[in-house]
Amino acid sequence: MNLSISTFRASVLATLLVLSGAGMPAHSQTATRPTLVVSPTNADIATLDPHRATAFGDKGIVSSIFDGLVRFAPGSADPKTLEADLAEKWEAAPNNKTWTFHLRKGVQFHGGYGELKAADVVYSLQRAADPKRSSFAANFVVMAKVEALDDYTVRVILKYPDAGFLGRVSNYHGGNIVSKAAAEKLGDRFGQSPIGTGAFAFSDHVTQQHVRLVANDAYFRGKPKLAGITFRMISADSARELAFASGEVDVAAGKREQRWVERAAKRGTKVDIFEPAEFRTLFINRSIKPLDNVKVRQAIAAAVNVDEIIRFVGKDVADKGCSVIPNGYVGEDCSVGQYTYDVERARALLAEAGHPNGISLNVVVSSVAAQLPIMEVIQAQLGKAGIKLNMEVVDHATYQAKSRQDQSAIVFYGAARFPNADYWLTEFYDSAAAIGAPGAMSNFAHCSIADAEIRQARVEPDATRQLALWKQAQTKIHEDVCGIPLFGLKQVWTHGDGVNYGYKLTGALNLQPAITEATTVTRGAR
Repeated sequence: MNLSISTFRASVLATLLVLSGAGMPAHSQTATRPTLVVSPTNADIATLDPHRATAFGDKGIVSSIFDGLVRFAPGSADPKTLEADLAEKWEAAPNNKTWTFHLRKGVQFHGGYGELKAADVVYSLQRAADPKRSSFAANFVVMAKVEALDDYTVRVILKYPDAGFLGRVSNYHGGNIVSKAAAEKLGDRFGQSPIGTGAFAFSDHVTQQHVRLVANDAYFRGKPKLAGITFRMISADSARELAFASGEVDVAAGKREQRWVERAAKRGTKVDIFEPAEFRTLFINRSIKPLDNVKVRQAIAAAVNVDEIIRFVGKDVADKGCSVIPNGYVGEDCSVGQYTYDVERARALLAEAGHPNGISLNVVVSSVAAQLPIMEVIQAQLGKAGIKLNMEVVDHATYQAKSRQDQSAIVFYGAARFPNADYWLTEFYDSAAAIGAPGAMSNFAHCSIADAEIRQARVEPDATRQLALWKQAQTKIHEDVCGIPLFGLKQVWTHGDGVNYGYKLTGALNLQPAITEATTVTRGAR
């Protein structure tokens, strides 16, 4: 869509004006407030259902539409900054097994769906725990019972003590609260017509072009300073950079590469580099032969030169991993050591496994800039050891789908989660989360070697014993070569001179700068 800046913005405003007369709740469409234009890297959205949204671009949009019982302070990914959100206060029993949340009164759902009540919270948490309706169900198996004590009080009883439970009900992934009435009415269509309580409400979606949100002037924290947000879908880096440089886009995803960051800084572009780093891992899919042979997996690990990859990605944006658990997570243990780069040993291991002439593997790779160039480096490294990667390069949504259908021998995957070992091990290394399992999440490797330790640690009330179990799990996973930890890749975005987020940006668990009721943009500044 080749529109001039003025034409594009006029079209946005015109659309919002039309929508304001179509039954939308108190969303301002006045010319006194501008619309912020944001461009992530995705070509389109998959879903805006917060209990299903796992894709990079989807999560950022969801974060503006929905709230949790508690939230990370804007601009932070530190769990120590958790603060009141839809719950104005809460109490935990001394054993951390019973949590009571007291809801704010008067909070309104978008679209005329009425006031937030305890029944909505009960429904949302039960929905988040249901693998048929949630991609994050494994994170909520700790819940034994969720009940409404009255319209504004919710009690959650846990199966075992969980000091980190607040993180599960934060404004992140399954912790987002949905309207029970809207979700039941819309069913499978809820992801295309999401209803939350956030500062911005869903307006419309045009496939592979944009998603528009409009200001929720009834927002409980106050009327947003923006009229809305338009998320423009520009997957090509060059096109997105051009749109940003010309002023058509106010906030844009940048390339997470050192050279790009340095060039942008020289041009005077405001570059935001922030946490959490998405932890990059090469998961080795043992459901595809000959990867069921541990010697073959060891050969792949020996053929990957992580230090070379770090040099390629860059010091400002990449931190080398030291464990299968991401850097800085509670429970990370680096004592097991790292895989040693040794091409000759890799060849010898392949020969011992019965493949003296090497092997050929079919791999699905995303075309996004944060993945394809790195996989090309890895392809060249493995080739030196006689491991040929036949890379099928596809758009990111197709990569996600095919990876979750066991169509890729090696899955290069990056993610950021609540910074606790249990979250990470549960999703990526517990066999209950393996692709194809009833509770499938992201165990692409079909790893099962540390199930006992992962599950024991989850219910262990003693912190010291819990850490020891996590250490044992990491040792077993390392020795069985379920995956090769690579590095944490920080978030890189740019914003125009006229953009003021309304907070200091040091982190964002939803992987893009949060747009809040305090965010502003001044036109003409670049």
